[in-house]
Amino acid sequence: MFRQCAPRILKARSCLPSSSTIPRIPQRTMATASPNHASLVEFGQKHVTKGLGRQLEAVITKGSGSYVSISDGREMLDFTSGIGVTNLGHCHPRVSKAAADQCMNLVHGQCSIGFTGPYLELIEQLLPMMPHPSLDSFYFWNSGSEAVEGAIKMARMFTGRQNIIAMQGGYHGRTFGAMAVTKSKTIYSAGFHPLMPGVFTLPFPYWHQLSRPKDTPTEELSAFCLNQLHLLLSQQTTPKDTAAIIIESVIGEGGYVPAPPEFLKGLREICDQHGIMLIIDEVQSGFGRTGKNFAIEYSGVKPDIMTVAKGLANGFPLSGIISRKELTDTLAPGSMGGTYAGNAVACAAAVEVAKVFKEEKILDNVNARSQELFSSLRALQASTSTKGLIADVRGQGLMAAVEFASPKGSSPHDSFINPSAPEKLSSRVAKRCQEKGMLILTTSVYEVIRFIPALNISKADLEKGIKIFTEAVEEIVREG
Repeated sequence: MFRQCAPRILKARSCLPSSSTIPRIPQRTMATASPNHASLVEFGQKHVTKGLGRQLEAVITKGSGSYVSISDGREMLDFTSGIGVTNLGHCHPRVSKAAADQCMNLVHGQCSIGFTGPYLELIEQLLPMMPHPSLDSFYFWNSGSEAVEGAIKMARMFTGRQNIIAMQGGYHGRTFGAMAVTKSKTIYSAGFHPLMPGVFTLPFPYWHQLSRPKDTPTEELSAFCLNQLHLLLSQQTTPKDTAAIIIESVIGEGGYVPAPPEFLKGLREICDQHGIMLIIDEVQSGFGRTGKNFAIEYSGVKPDIMTVAKGLANGFPLSGIISRKELTDTLAPGSMGGTYAGNAVACAAAVEVAKVFKEEKILDNVNARSQELFSSLRALQASTSTKGLIADVRGQGLMAAVEFASPKGSSPHDSFINPSAPEKLSSRVAKRCQEKGMLILTTSVYEVIRFIPALNISKADLEKGIKIFTEAVEEIVREG
């Protein structure tokens, strides 16, 4: 049996078995390594499922703003934000207090039993933020994958059709339905087939995937992909069998590539023509990440269904499926649900997130810091110190990416192989950044590093991160 921990607001304790000899992490200053660090890591390596990958073989003990503390004594600048989750920085005091206060009133009020106040208040806060006023019906769940599962389920019910069209390079999660529409890397589904049937893949307008020069106009890339969609609907899944097209407003795991507005508008027109649902996945690109509340706003395109998660509650598990009441009114009561769906504590945190966004002018900071970030990255790209090995700088807001040249590419037929480029540039640069005190992530099957700092990051911390990244790139390029 497990010992019950006494409640401590904002100071979490571990609940280990009473017979366990594994030492607890003691209170310490940021600069002092825990004497139990090695034994804790060894315990984790032994007992945590190997299917989980890790960037650090260490225990994260504390997060504050744009920094995390590690049990080996390091304090690290975090340019991952928990993979786009802690958009307001780690342990934002207002958000954490809202969650703690809710813990003392109601932790769990199951959604199939009755409403909870935070659930309804969150809808009230989100309605004015929606990219289109037609999005007025909300269902809250726990994770992005679950939101995608629910969106697919709804689309099939709304249309009476089965098939789903997904994007090459798209990522939507690792549960079975979400895994079936994930096309960014095979690692997520290798060995788990057969997956959900009825999924078809459409090329996404990304120059590298299409073997087109980087400076190819997005209009040309979009036209090619829209033509492929027409062929797909003629050759593989007829419109009368197609329930939905699902797309991220900014392809995430596929390389941080914004969907061109003309492509999204083309999808909208085809969906309207054939009664197909357009599912917009804003799990990573939503809640200010790209400089607007939702990245779909850049195109003006109306989603039929929109999925959200990650930054919604700044670290508390919460996702949402948002659609039109006229559609969701056709769902039978009980067809949606979940034990922890729309948890009261997570919803209370999300309510405060929405308030902080407005009152602390988060979008203003995103756009100011974004200009500084992209200016610095493009200067680095043009510098002789990088020897032309930065192939692309792209993204929106504080969802940015750098793509490096590769000596091998994705295959021998890759049009953009550079034999003089050092191998594994992105992972080597990320590791060097880590050695210099900053966490940053790679992404996609190409040599890409992504920047996901907190949206309220200070000018000084952004400059510090850019300096670390610049030094890391220049050092790795010199080493070859």
